[in-house]
Amino acid sequence: MFKQLLLLLAGLMFGMSALAAGNQYRLGVKGVACPYCAYGVEKHLNKVDGVENVSVDIGDSVVRVTMAEGATLPEGKARTAVKEAGFTLQSFSQAEAKLGESND
Repeated sequence: MFKQLLLLLAGLMFGMSALAAGNQYRLGVKGVACPYCAYGVEKHLNKVDGVENVSVDIGDSVVRVTMAEGATLPEGKARTAVKEAGFTLQSFSQAEAKLGESND
């Protein structure tokens, strides 16, 4: 019974964090070809105020950025961060995070 209660509470906590997820963005970045490149892009995007998570798909040259709740990522700031990392922003799109949905 105790284990079931713990599992229920853990499930509720996970669900609440998914509901509180902020805006998600998909950035097409030209030239991201290796883990070192990915690290550089992540490092510069993480410096932008409100960025909660950055993940890079090297194979597709796509960077996914999750913002803190209520925060947004202006395209100009994304472009600047990517440029400072030594790359070119090719595309920029936004998608609202939804419960049970993953952009990965």
